[in-house]
Amino acid sequence: MKKRVLVPIAQRSEEFETVGIIDTLRRAGAEVIVASVDQTEILASRDVRLLADCLLSEVTDQEFDCIALPGGLPGAEYLRDDVQLTALLKKQAAEGKLYAAICASPAVVLQHHGLLQGKRATVHPALADQMQNKDGLNERVIIDGNCVTSQGPGTVLEFALTLVELLYNAATANAIAKGMLVQR
Repeated sequence: MKKRVLVPIAQRSEEFETVGIIDTLRRAGAEVIVASVDQTEILASRDVRLLADCLLSEVTDQEFDCIALPGGLPGAEYLRDDVQLTALLKKQAAEGKLYAAICASPAVVLQHHGLLQGKRATVHPALADQMQNKDGLNERVIIDGNCVTSQGPGTVLEFALTLVELLYNAATANAIAKGMLVQR
């Protein structure tokens, strides 16, 4: 069964993380919707232009199996400040559905909105001092219930493959990893 994944982006989102998440999940067969909180063409953190499939406002009434946030600053701050995305994330968490964030987004978005309450999480080391729960900050990827967090660009493939495993199964994640020459 095809899984639906929302990848929200904003101006200055981290491009390596954004594309790594999208690419890996699409290899698994997921329907990945890339939705921008402001305009469909964004300038990512390293001046790479990315084109969203749509604006976030066009998909707020839809259901997703996972919402996966890339990091980057100030991109994560723009994601944090979008009220529609905040509502989607809170609904996702309340329904026990998968939500995930990498790099700056665990601290800047998830923690800010109370979505890490009682959960272990990791974040980019530069933001570790901002995390309330310091348990596990050195881990590359953490799964705690329906929440997955990861440290940054160097962990994006582990992060995305973890999402594939949770959405599908370990065999699918391992097959994709093998094809991408990623050791698991």
